[in-house]
Amino acid sequence: MAGGNERSVKALKEVWRRAENSLCADCGKPGESPRAARGRVGSRGWSLAAVWSTGCLDCTQAWDPDWASSTLGVFICLSCSGIHRNIPSISKVKSLKMDHWDDAQVQFLAKHGNAVTKATYEAHIPIYYYQPTYNDCQVLREQWIRAKYERKEFTEPGKQLPYSDGVKEGILWKRGRDNGQFLPRKFLLSEREGCLKYFTKQDAKEPKINIKIDVINATFQPVKIGNPNGLQITYLKDNKTRNIFVYHESGKVVDWYNAIRSVQFHYLKVAFPIASDNEVSQALSPYICHLFRSQQREAFKKRWFTLDHRRLMYFKDPLDAFAKGEVFVGSRENGYSVQKGLPLGTQGNFSWHYGLTIVTPDREYLFTCETETDQLDWIEAFTSIINQAMTPQEYLLPFKHKTLQV
Repeated sequence: MAGGNERSVKALKEVWRRAENSLCADCGKPGESPRAARGRVGSRGWSLAAVWSTGCLDCTQAWDPDWASSTLGVFICLSCSGIHRNIPSISKVKSLKMDHWDDAQVQFLAKHGNAVTKATYEAHIPIYYYQPTYNDCQVLREQWIRAKYERKEFTEPGKQLPYSDGVKEGILWKRGRDNGQFLPRKFLLSEREGCLKYFTKQDAKEPKINIKIDVINATFQPVKIGNPNGLQITYLKDNKTRNIFVYHESGKVVDWYNAIRSVQFHYLKVAFPIASDNEVSQALSPYICHLFRSQQREAFKKRWFTLDHRRLMYFKDPLDAFAKGEVFVGSRENGYSVQKGLPLGTQGNFSWHYGLTIVTPDREYLFTCETETDQLDWIEAFTSIINQAMTPQEYLLPFKHKTLQV
């Protein structure tokens, strides 16, 4: 906006004010608040008059995303703008506050904007495809942006996609359970067979493991695995949850992730024919992993916990193949609930002060989180699960009444 004539500046502000442009077109992130940005104004050399503010500098009202693509016509956040810069043949990124916008560029933004551009590039997204948010890892967000604008995967109906044909085969680097080394392994995902297999050798006839698709979950864990393309695959083995840690040498690991979701979606559609597509797709949603503490004998010990749908599991080491214990998280109508904070009078030597309490018919589980954000994330995840009615299959789960032994 800097250096633009008055007419262009006014027109740009009007486009910027549209409700459709209030969130990042790619990750849904709102702009930062004026209060948060105030401390950076002087360091960037902005004058207060040069900053277009939609609210008071002393409040927490969010600004709209302050970057845009002059070639795509979308408004985006700072993080997504960095990804757009890596595809310069597709997207030219400019700051709405600091860069000059000529009349033609402003008119292009006015003609497009987030709504119009989304209608083109997100017209035919498969129901099972995971659309990342600003809370997701870099590889998910980058491949989502490239899929939309660079590869144009969602512009036409029925387009053949690398994760949509029910079969996927290739090499993933798998972490050894005992030695911790990552070695290349051939993986095969088959919708027809309803399973995921991996082979220790390229020419092996029999798989090392054959995993049924209905017991698989997958989440991205780049920090825990130590690779930006790291994927954690969990499944049930002898009624216990087993972890496999893999990575791909490129962002194509996202294709594997969506291929698993595709196969699971079609399996569930057959298993639950009366369920709507939206109901089935919600069952594919991944749940988060965080590091926090649990209580035992009036002492809080550091443990890694994973919530995988209704299974809450703990691990002494984040890369353990098997959980040390797990507990079933039922529904509210069966006596389960989550509460913010710890019961009055709780004693213990703990340094993390953001507590939460999981109430089950048998006992209460007390946890503390390192940050308030972690606490709220966990409460949201537990609430989502507890508010869902249990299926007949979940009433039959053999581990339903187990308790965590930390």
